Amino acid sequence: FGVVTDIRELIEVDDVMEDESLRFGPNGGLVFCMEYFANNFNWLEESLGHVEDDYILFDCPGQIELYTHLPVMKQLVEQLQQWEFRVCGVFLVDSQFMVESFKFISGILAALSAMISLEIPQINIMTKMDLLSKKAKKEIEKYLDPDMYSMIEDSTNILKSKRFKKLTKSICGLIDDYGMVRFLPFDRSDEESVNIVLQHIDFTIQYGEDLEFKEPRECEEDKSALVDEYFQDRVDE
Repeated sequence: FGVVTDIRELIEVDDVMEDESLRFGPNGGLVFCMEYFANNFNWLEESLGHVEDDYILFDCPGQIELYTHLPVMKQLVEQLQQWEFRVCGVFLVDSQFMVESFKFISGILAALSAMISLEIPQINIMTKMDLLSKKAKKEIEKYLDPDMYSMIEDSTNILKSKRFKKLTKSICGLIDDYGMVRFLPFDRSDEESVNIVLQHIDFTIQYGEDLEFKEPRECEEDKSALVDEYFQDRVDE
């Protein structure tokens, strides 16, 4: 993949923060830049151009407010859809942040909030799995397909306040009722892990569905032979 365009050609956070008439800090400066970007989508359209079968990755800011409290990213999604792009959100959470039940609940709520706000298919990924210890990797397995009722037990046993226990149970119940958030592990040192994540994203946006499919075999005997061979291999193993 090559870099198609860089938003810093349009506006830079440092320039906004250095503007004495604005006096923004890092967060305020970023919000200003994103709102300015949303008012200049014509710049993005010209930068992207149009080529058949484009596969474009948008490296988005990590500031959670942009996805949960402000309309900017929603506006970007709607604009891309108007340009007939198939859009998929990829929500990244640092796996080192998710090894404790409280932090996991916080991360899953952030992912769920973004999903509800953007209203697009979303793949949720635990990144940096290669940096975890063996013990942490084993511990984090239960968070990949979480059972929120066991999470409730893990969390409420630590809490002393009945009020917070009740709140935690309500939050876990909400997450379980939606049942929309699952995480994929991402280990950049593992080619299979990378391919699995890419396959999920491609499937979500139906990438390549317009390509010419191979004709199915006409001879059913060949198909049966392949199936028998597959199971025979499993028996031999």
